[in-house]
Amino acid sequence: MLNPFIKNRNYLIIYLAVWVSLMLIQTAILNYYQELSLVSSLNDAVVFNGLLALIGFNIWYVLRFNMKDEQSKFDLIINHMLVGIVTIAIWLTSGYFLMQAMEPTNEAYLEFLYISLPWRAVIGAFFYLIFILIYYMMLYYEDLQQKMRIESELNSLVRDAELNALKSQINPHFLFNSLNSISSLTMNDPEKAQEMVIKLSDFLRYSLSHDRNETTSLKKELENIERYLDIEKVRFGHRLKFQKYVPEACLQSDIPNMILQPLFENAIKHGVYHSTEEVLVELRCEPNKDFMELHILNDFDPDAAKPKGEGIGLKNIRKRLELIYQRADLLEIKREKISFEVVLRIPIQKNKKN
Repeated sequence: MLNPFIKNRNYLIIYLAVWVSLMLIQTAILNYYQELSLVSSLNDAVVFNGLLALIGFNIWYVLRFNMKDEQSKFDLIINHMLVGIVTIAIWLTSGYFLMQAMEPTNEAYLEFLYISLPWRAVIGAFFYLIFILIYYMMLYYEDLQQKMRIESELNSLVRDAELNALKSQINPHFLFNSLNSISSLTMNDPEKAQEMVIKLSDFLRYSLSHDRNETTSLKKELENIERYLDIEKVRFGHRLKFQKYVPEACLQSDIPNMILQPLFENAIKHGVYHSTEEVLVELRCEPNKDFMELHILNDFDPDAAKPKGEGIGLKNIRKRLELIYQRADLLEIKREKISFEVVLRIPIQKNKKN
């Protein structure tokens, strides 16, 4: 793993700025309080701080190497103590001999250099501890960011997979019944059979296409619904009647794709299927300030067996809406004596395009 000061240019600039500042501060202190010459003070500050900055930069790699194997806290502390002692010894030795070579005849400075080694060792230990703490904080932050990023990607993948699974569910009975109807039509009305095959093909093509934003226009969704109803009318004949009241303002609004088909399938299953009379399935769109409301209504025979529960289709729609819009109040079910109504609310803000 690269040193964070290499990966992040801003970190490197801050790192260098801190050490330049320390060099200037140390130069001023040595020149003013220790009464060393300005040149000697500057040389001392540049050599010792420069070496410490270089060592501190490379401690990262020692730390990463030390973390490859899992260790107990005791072993980790002992290792850091040993690395710290060796690091400080290298720093002091290198700085001492470099300054002796740079100031060979400056007796006053050489005497100061010798007596300053103990407090320099203390300062070196302090800076080593600071380096370790900073690097551990960076590692913790990077690990946390990576975990959050991975979790976000996994959540996104799970969400996409769940949405695709919910959206792609097509009732196998619908396909079975449609194919049976086509088979019957091939004998009695070949042209009608061909037309139905084309509509079924278009319906399946639409249902299997996945828009990355999970949305489509209401106009396209209605075109697919009409294909679906045309196929079902072959089975139910006059018993299935469809009416729609959709203002032009609704047609270009975006809705989750394949969200309406399960609602109409539910209306046919619990309305038309058990009736011998004509059943009206109605779609109304009512745009308002906050939502585009879609009302799907159908009559049903009150004497027929009432379905238990909401049904898988309605539960899937409720789940999809919750996943897409992060709200659990967008689907409402209304049962009356002879009618059944589903109210689907699509938030207007989701229809705005960037």
